[in-house]
Order: sequence, then C-alpha cells, then structure tokens
Amino acid sequence: MKPVPVLLITHDDLLWQHWRALDPARWMAARGRGLADLQRWREQGRTLAVLDADVPRLPSWQDPIWAATFSGLHVVVASPSPNDEQGTQALGAGAHGYCHSHAPAASLAQSLDVVASGGIWMGRSLVSRLLRLVSERAQDAYDWDGGLLTERELTVARYAASGQANAGIAEALGITERTVKAHLSAVFEKLGVTDRLQLALLVHGISAPAQARSKITS
Repeated sequence: MKPVPVLLITHDDLLWQHWRALDPARWMAARGRGLADLQRWREQGRTLAVLDADVPRLPSWQDPIWAATFSGLHVVVASPSPNDEQGTQALGAGAHGYCHSHAPAASLAQSLDVVASGGIWMGRSLVSRLLRLVSERAQDAYDWDGGLLTERELTVARYAASGQANAGIAEALGITERTVKAHLSAVFEKLGVTDRLQLALLVHGISAPAQARSKITS
C-alpha cells in the first residue's frame, strides 16, 4: 500500500520534527507554513492535512473564510494547549479533527486514519461536552436539518443525537429497531453524516448539513 500524502502546516521547526516521526511507510509527509498551502494541496488533488493552531495570523474560528478554506479537505487542527472551547470552534469552522499538537506520533496517526476515512476525531472531554450541550439545547431553536427530514426522521435524529440507543428509541416511539435503523440510514444520507457523533454536532449547530455546506462554498 502506498503512503498516504499528508500536509503538516506549522511554523514551529521542533513541531515539524515531532510530526515527522509518523511512519513513512504509512504517511508521506509534506510541510506547509500557511493556509495558502492548503489551497495548493487541494489543487494537487490531495485532501489530508494537519494545521497547527499556533500558525501566525490565522483568522478567528468564527470567520466565514474557513468554509472555503476547509472545503473538500480533511483537516485535523492541532493545538499545543487544547481546550474544549477552541475544539468546538475549530470543528464548527469545518475541521474534521482536533488534538494535542505534541501527542505521540501513534496518536496523531490514529487521528489521521479516522479523519481520512471521513470520521471526526476529538478528545473524550470534548465529545462529552458536545453531547451534553446537544441534550440541553432546545431542539427547535433553529432549522438544523435544512428542511431535509420528515417529521419522524427529525424525531429519531433528535433521540440518536442525545445518545439514545436504537432499542430505547424504538421503545419511546412504539416502533421496531429495524424501523429505527431505516430512519437513521435515511437521516445520515440526507444530511451527509456518517455516524451519531457527526449527527450530534449537526443538531447542536457545530456543523451544517453537507448539502448546505456545498451551497456555501459553490
């Protein structure tokens, strides 16, 4: 199997050396120094990157420029001082992962594997925080599904995003687990998500439906 190209963006030479400890048989590391390198990486038909959160003059995570910057890419944001607030903002900006920039090479490789396959990578405390916020939020406060789901699909999606298992959803709604699975499959397809964590992020407003993101960046 050929090594997977990954762009490692940092101004920190020591961090670059740390990241280069990635297994060269699995990862083909290239260095970048700013967001312009992400654009060139995308133009080369490549998608996987790690962005040092300490790169100078990065836009605020609330800046709408991130939608275009991250479009079509799978980016892990790495911070030397990770915290749940910054992680939430980075994921909301369109990153697919958030981790400690000085984590062991094996941990970074694991996050890259998950993100490269379309998943989302984050620490346990951030997962817990986001799921807790999902359960606390008034679900009808905004049009998080973009009008794509039926009423029953909306209900199943809300239960799933709050951490309910299929059996619990089936019992609460008086339907079979098979029907729950069918509804969730439809929800995932319509919203462009691949798992319950991505769904929870969407319900909480951390990300937008894939269809909506494509409209923003097209």
